[in-house]
Amino acid sequence: MNDLMTFVLSPAFANAIIRMSTPLIFVSMAAVLGAKANILCIAYEGMMLFAALGGVIGSALSQNLLVGMLCGVLAGSLIAGLFAYFVLVLKTKDMLVGLALNTLGSGGTIFALYVMSGQKASSISLNSLQFPVIHIPFIEDIPVLGGIISGHNLLTYLAYLSVILVYLLLYKTPLGLRIRSVGESPDAAESVGTNVVKTRVIALMIGGVLASFGGMFMSMGYTPYFTRDMMNGRGYNAIAAQNLGAGHPILTLLCSILFGAADAFGIALQTSRLPPQLASMVPYITTLVGLIIIGQARRKQEKKRALALGARELAAEQESASQGVKG
Repeated sequence: MNDLMTFVLSPAFANAIIRMSTPLIFVSMAAVLGAKANILCIAYEGMMLFAALGGVIGSALSQNLLVGMLCGVLAGSLIAGLFAYFVLVLKTKDMLVGLALNTLGSGGTIFALYVMSGQKASSISLNSLQFPVIHIPFIEDIPVLGGIISGHNLLTYLAYLSVILVYLLLYKTPLGLRIRSVGESPDAAESVGTNVVKTRVIALMIGGVLASFGGMFMSMGYTPYFTRDMMNGRGYNAIAAQNLGAGHPILTLLCSILFGAADAFGIALQTSRLPPQLASMVPYITTLVGLIIIGQARRKQEKKRALALGARELAAEQESASQGVKG
């Protein structure tokens, strides 16, 4: 237990939190875009799985990291495109499509892996490439801080950059305004000439690219190979982070870091004498507690709004009655 506390209080634990948050940040930013466009997409797990395997196979066959990255993005974006087609064009239930695509990701990637490598468990036999680790000059020499910030995978830094890019996209660009408008009032947006379906498709496809990078981090950064169902629910945790963050990029980032800390703590628990099942439960317990807290907070806000609305209506009735008496 002392070793566990020593690790939790060390810079290595902070470094692990940043690393474990990376896929959650990518996918939660994708979920933010979907939520702003008023789309319930739970297919991120499938996007991540296909992107993770696509990147591994692409880089192994070409021995080129850029080609592998493009293959991963295309594979993940294909799932996003399928979701958009079934939900926005064919008007299929979003929950059913999301579950179907996640199931397809779980089984389809294993089939593709078996075809390419003859293995069903992992792609360790494929000579795939990894994204490079970045050592930041000067900062890596700073005691404590250097061990926390420097030495991460390239995609980790891109994940935090994606938060800024998503924020700027949503609040500083015409496209972001259209995305938010179709989410808040699609009829009003359509009345001023905005193509609602097209705008939502764009939001989903951008989200598909972000989710793809989250998947590729798992197979080309966090580990050097693809393994079966390696996302381990991270797509769902990212959706929970978006809900806890109320769809705001910065708040969603903080929630993703919180879940990343839970993942890192769960891994740290595996080195202790505590049951390993407890370590596996930590991220999900954190998600449930967070959802309960945010649910209670929203309920209180709704009660306050209802009371304020009732008070205004009562004041208006009293004012109307007093004017009638004077008349």
